[in-house]
Amino acid sequence: MEEKKIRRIAVLTSGGDAPGMNAVVRAVVRTACANGIEVLGINHGYSGLLNNDFRKLTARSVDGLLQRGGTMLYTARCQEMMTEEGQQRAANNCRYLGIDGLICCGGDGTYRGALALARRGVPCIGIPGTIDNDIGCTEYTIGFDTASNTAIQCIDKLRDTMQSHERISVVEVMGRHAGHLALNVGCAVGAAAILVPEHEANFENDVIERVRQGRINQRNHHIIIVAEGYSMSTQEVADQVQEQTGMDTRVTILGHVQRGGAPTVRDRVIATQMGNYAVLALMEGKEKRIVAMQDGKIVDIDIEEALEMKKPLDEALYEAEQSISI
Repeated sequence: MEEKKIRRIAVLTSGGDAPGMNAVVRAVVRTACANGIEVLGINHGYSGLLNNDFRKLTARSVDGLLQRGGTMLYTARCQEMMTEEGQQRAANNCRYLGIDGLICCGGDGTYRGALALARRGVPCIGIPGTIDNDIGCTEYTIGFDTASNTAIQCIDKLRDTMQSHERISVVEVMGRHAGHLALNVGCAVGAAAILVPEHEANFENDVIERVRQGRINQRNHHIIIVAEGYSMSTQEVADQVQEQTGMDTRVTILGHVQRGGAPTVRDRVIATQMGNYAVLALMEGKEKRIVAMQDGKIVDIDIEEALEMKKPLDEALYEAEQSISI
């Protein structure tokens, strides 16, 4: 594809923040500057685009970003961007600022905003940034590895005190309506049971009996991982476990701590690759694409096609964990 002359681009982060978003911004800015392209950073996601809240970014201004969690551009959810009027206003602002391409890092909602702008003549490239790892078109989303490691570190510390009291820990991890994070974390901490939205557990066999067998085998502490989107609340799970086993059962909700912290090596590297790829895609004249990882390689696919894809749970890993955690 013939390279398109790009003079000015913009970058924004939208939706829930994820470790590695700053690394994306850094890669976008450094790649653009290396190719003589001016970069505007849009503050507060689409809300900032609607309100012309932006700043000029240079290669020097993104020094030290690689290791920082969160997002220097801030992020927000923008209801106005879901309306025809808001979308048109955002597109008009892009034209007013002379933006030849917009790079948007986030999840499904971010991509829907990018699609609306692309349909109004603004070339857009999406980058998957979410700890949930629930974007159907890509094997990996930026932030997932860091969030997994954060949760594991918290649970390892929790295990120390729970073992001292011979308690059961029921731990809720994030993930919205998907169980990828819960499965990954549960496998890594050796959970007695993992409850995810994709599988409705037989509570007696999949949870209670596993705890009982653990006690019979002289195990004095048990970890149960619950995805936030599971059909029962974490407290309901804990109440049932305590009622049926008689063991002291405590709930821990890890919450937004999973979104913070310095990104891991994997998130820094993949964010850098995807940010670089997105700028080059705009320079090649691509206008409505999402950067993705498929078969371990960075590729791009059509936004509309990507939004139709669903991401199944890793059933092989789920079945392996079910057979191991006995």
